[in-house]
Amino acid sequence: MKEYKPFKSGKVREVYDAGDSIIMVATDRISAFDHILQNKITQKGEVLTKMSKFWFDLTADILPNHMISIDNNDMPEFFQQDEFKGNSMKCKKLTMIPMECIVRGYITGSGWESYKKDGTICGIKLPEGLKESDKLPEPIFTPSTKAEIGDHDENVSFEQGIEYVEKVFPGKGREYVTKIRDYTIAIYKKCADYAREHGIIIADTKFEFGLDEEGNILIGDEMLTPDSSRFWPVEGYEPGKSQPSYDKQFVRDWLLANPDSNYLLPDEIIDKTIEKYKEAYKLLTGKDL
Repeated sequence: MKEYKPFKSGKVREVYDAGDSIIMVATDRISAFDHILQNKITQKGEVLTKMSKFWFDLTADILPNHMISIDNNDMPEFFQQDEFKGNSMKCKKLTMIPMECIVRGYITGSGWESYKKDGTICGIKLPEGLKESDKLPEPIFTPSTKAEIGDHDENVSFEQGIEYVEKVFPGKGREYVTKIRDYTIAIYKKCADYAREHGIIIADTKFEFGLDEEGNILIGDEMLTPDSSRFWPVEGYEPGKSQPSYDKQFVRDWLLANPDSNYLLPDEIIDKTIEKYKEAYKLLTGKDL
């Protein structure tokens, strides 16, 4: 059996080159505040992989994606071992556009902090009188540059994003950034409407895009998981305060309250976190993990 080593190791994912495709493995690692925590969250990788597949399927009418299969039998023998079952996705190879495409439909987190100071989020002027967790009149696109592990992603304006992408794809910066902004908003709107009907508010999320061999833009990476999004329950939603969450905000809150934790979580926080992930998966897909 041929052995494979990851050519890219992210905060949560390992990426392997399988010749004509790549294998993306979502591990059970969890990160917060740009640190990888000492604990693992059992079955988290499986939730991320299967939830991404669900959304890729739902949005294929708006934009194709990089997913080929999540069936391990479609992958080289090495990936048919137990450690890769349920958490691996065979994908097309893309040349990634180096931008985190963040879309915000509600005002929360760093966006709320910024709005309180000067009425803007990432330089975008918003109406006066918004409360914390309010729905925005229209979703806004607030991209950031992609940072290496250990560095912070940097928020950029639309025009700065064009300059940044132009350096990597000369002559294509404006075209690519305009297209991925429009795709980001369209995909978010469809998925946020679907999720709201199924009991979840998607407050914000991020997408990543890349180019296939023909130069077509596809959506890549993960999609609308609790790691890349803020999920709130519709039940009990009330603007004017922070909302309970289905994502790793639970972990972030505990870390903020325990600054000397050295990024080591207690068992009860781990158990509650995976319960939240599984609950969100069931609400959205109608299936138990």
